[in-house]
Amino acid sequence: MVAARLLGWSLVVLSIVLILSPMTRSVSQSEALLKLKRSFANSEALESWVPSSDPCGNEDSWVGVVCYNGIVTGLRLGKMSLSGKIDVDAMTEIAGLRSISFVNNSFSGSIPEFNRLGALKAIYISGNQFSGEIPADYFSNMGSLKKLWLSNNKFTGEIPSSVARLTHLLELHLEDNEFGGAIPSLDAPALVSLDLSNNQLEGKIPPSLSKFDVSSFAGNSGLCGEKLGKECPKAVEQPPAATDTTSAGGPRGDRVSGNDQHDGSADGQREIIIVLIALGVVLLTMVICLIIRTRRRAKVQHDFNVLGKENVNDSIQNVVLGTEKKEAQLSRKGTGSSCNSPAPNPAKGSTALELVLLSNEKGAFGMGDLMRAAAEVLGNGGFGSSYKAVMANGVTVVVKRIRETAGGGKSMDEFDAEMRKLGRLKHPNILTPLAYHYRKDEKLLVCEYVPKGSLLYLLHGDRGPSHGDLNWPVRLKIIKGIAKGIGFLHDELSTSGLPHGNLKSSNILLNSEYEPLLADYGFSSLLGTSHVSHALFAFKAPEAAQFGGISPKCDVYCLGVVILEMLTGKFPSQYLTNGKGGTDVIEWVRSAISDGREAKLFDPEIVNSTNSFPEMEKLLHIGKACTETNPEQRLDMREAIRRIEEIQMEEGAESRTIDVPPPVHVLS
Repeated sequence: MVAARLLGWSLVVLSIVLILSPMTRSVSQSEALLKLKRSFANSEALESWVPSSDPCGNEDSWVGVVCYNGIVTGLRLGKMSLSGKIDVDAMTEIAGLRSISFVNNSFSGSIPEFNRLGALKAIYISGNQFSGEIPADYFSNMGSLKKLWLSNNKFTGEIPSSVARLTHLLELHLEDNEFGGAIPSLDAPALVSLDLSNNQLEGKIPPSLSKFDVSSFAGNSGLCGEKLGKECPKAVEQPPAATDTTSAGGPRGDRVSGNDQHDGSADGQREIIIVLIALGVVLLTMVICLIIRTRRRAKVQHDFNVLGKENVNDSIQNVVLGTEKKEAQLSRKGTGSSCNSPAPNPAKGSTALELVLLSNEKGAFGMGDLMRAAAEVLGNGGFGSSYKAVMANGVTVVVKRIRETAGGGKSMDEFDAEMRKLGRLKHPNILTPLAYHYRKDEKLLVCEYVPKGSLLYLLHGDRGPSHGDLNWPVRLKIIKGIAKGIGFLHDELSTSGLPHGNLKSSNILLNSEYEPLLADYGFSSLLGTSHVSHALFAFKAPEAAQFGGISPKCDVYCLGVVILEMLTGKFPSQYLTNGKGGTDVIEWVRSAISDGREAKLFDPEIVNSTNSFPEMEKLLHIGKACTETNPEQRLDMREAIRRIEEIQMEEGAESRTIDVPPPVHVLS
């Protein structure tokens, strides 16, 4: 009888749920965005946000909305004169949201409840008038956060202690506020950019932050320590690491006796954590000893595998060079004579451990230095994995590990000859390799690390303040630098069928002055075309894709795609192997030009900030001419470069709109 009643009630509840489910469905992302827009004052800049259009449409996408495969992943609403109260409720309805930017607007009041958006990877709210204290536990549920920019506001109180638990944090900018108290001991090994300047911070700089420059802490008269050359009073102690001793409501001194029970449970939890950590250390030590004992029996040739794990997900993982196959033993042997003079000949007496230096520009270093360095996985591409390595001498490099199948086409002598040729290239728009390691089944290429990252990232990735700098003059400057670099390669590597072979926005790095540096070039000669054709973008040129025919005009095709990408702001579908996602920028541009709709092609961010439409239109036609299907009708590289140069020479784009910094010849 009881079972029958329970079954009856279950059916009733199920019926109610089924009836109400259509009523309680989540609103669409367009409805959520329109709701967010209504919370803003002065929202004229968002006039493209209308109910009758698709936020992620190819031609009618909403300004400031970043999409991927039809899903809203980011909001880039900087410099739009917005004010009012940001409707976080509406933002919670956008399930794919990962990055938000409200920089340089007029928002005020306390920090919005962005912590309700636990999946966020980037928050940019610099340059507003937000004020007040941020609760200590504000960031407790934001473990995915990588970039946090709160600078140039009026925040007060202590830096939230929960910041110390953001273990994936890459960038933390809190400068030009009124934060006080001690700096938390951040547990963020991947942190590469920090600025706490011009606040009211006090006490000793935590050891975990000692790697950062003094300028990161300037303008805080109460700070002390060896880093600042200012001795700390004996009473000043290192702040505790990442333990919340404050409630969301106030400082430590405001506790009342009613919290004693909570303190007791917290102490118990701490004891459990300490025990678990101790057990973990013991187990880890046993595992390491077992691994070392096992791997000592293997041959050195098969043991060497710098840069370890390749399990790359969407977050940058922190790994240690030399934890995969006996690197602890090999690191003591990898700093031999190859570091004492540039480019010894590996064909004579080479060992599997040798790192061949092509340049002393960044000082001498060897395989042991690389294996002892802390590294971050940067990505996993067509050739293999790339890692950022910070060595003990302070030099930061990128190591590209080429998989066995990609590098089997060249003997050691052939590989060495090609690497020496690349190592001699010197041009302000070319990233010259620093060193290499050769093995038959694995190769490592080492080059300088460029902090600002790739053009692809700045155009389409987590878009911080640097993206806002990509106005028309800067984009034109970048395109001109790309043209100079590719022209140099075509002159210096003229005997190669593909002087570059892999020109795309992910292989164009930008230095601090937005001067482009071309990377990943020359691989067709370095590794053999048959081994790398699947990974080279030049093989997407129609003649190469259909008939396997390669020529320097394949590089021209790639240059055209990059030009159209920069003008439209769209992610080219040509970069994708499965053909799904992105925008076919070539076909879209052809169709719009034939219909006289060129004005609708350009990225709204460059159209709204300049009156240079004639220049943009000229460059658009150059991009179209570079991507002609028939290579005979396609521009050759010299003509494409000449036309690009003429745009700046004739129109003077740089001087009319903003002062673009002059190029810095970092590689000459």
